[in-house]
Amino acid sequence: MLYSMTGFGRAEGVVNGRQVVVEIKSLNGKQFEMVTKLPPILRSYELDIRNLLNRMLLRGSIDFNIAIRQEGATKPMTINTDLAIFYYKGMKQIADQLGLAEDNVLSTLMRMPEVVVPESDVLPEEEFASVSKIIEEAAMLLMEHRKHEGSALQKDLSEKISNIEALLEHILPLEAQRTDRIRTRLTTSLRDVVGSENIDPNRFEQELIFYIERMDFSEEKMRLKQHCTYFNNIIAREDISNGKKLGFVLQEVGREINTLGAKANNADIQQLVIGMKDELEKAKEQVLNVL
Repeated sequence: MLYSMTGFGRAEGVVNGRQVVVEIKSLNGKQFEMVTKLPPILRSYELDIRNLLNRMLLRGSIDFNIAIRQEGATKPMTINTDLAIFYYKGMKQIADQLGLAEDNVLSTLMRMPEVVVPESDVLPEEEFASVSKIIEEAAMLLMEHRKHEGSALQKDLSEKISNIEALLEHILPLEAQRTDRIRTRLTTSLRDVVGSENIDPNRFEQELIFYIERMDFSEEKMRLKQHCTYFNNIIAREDISNGKKLGFVLQEVGREINTLGAKANNADIQQLVIGMKDELEKAKEQVLNVL
């Protein structure tokens, strides 16, 4: 079972009269990287939120946004009454001296610096525990989205590995032809250079066997088959995070395909190897999306 690193989760709830809305978006990332948008009331809990999401989401580039609204306001406000009274006394004194009316004094006071200020209190721990549950709910919804996306990734990756295995099977009947062609080509070249009467058959067979052994790719075929089987075993596991393991296995698959191509010495086999490389590159791109 595979999980994608791409996902989205949204949850909301009410905590002590405050409406809490949590949105989490996840994209590809080698490690856990998180960008947060927190209201001032939650600043002191940023590390707790980060640890919670790291534990639940494991890996990826995380965009976390939480909004807390109270009585229709996104930023609860408080009024500094003492400062407002201080401003009023000064305004009244000036108005009395100049004989001015005190019309709209309240609206003027509300616009004075620091009379109305955002609420900066820290959210109580018992309320943060309730907020954490809403965050967990959003994270679980994101993981469900990842699981849904991962099923499509798993199907596509299985298809790519099956294509590599099928191309490998097509190489098998070409091996015998390759050996015969090598023998014919070397025999013809040697006769053209030294003449057939000057060829030692025993020595020629020894050198031919040595040459063919250097070009033998039986071990590469066996290891490539094993890597493909191991890849399929990993994606069938119940583990949540398999992306890095699959990436390592594909590196080994690529190493065997490259060696097989280097030893092919046959145009038909080379074409099959190119097909394998094409499927491998597609698989590597998809594995980057796996959690």
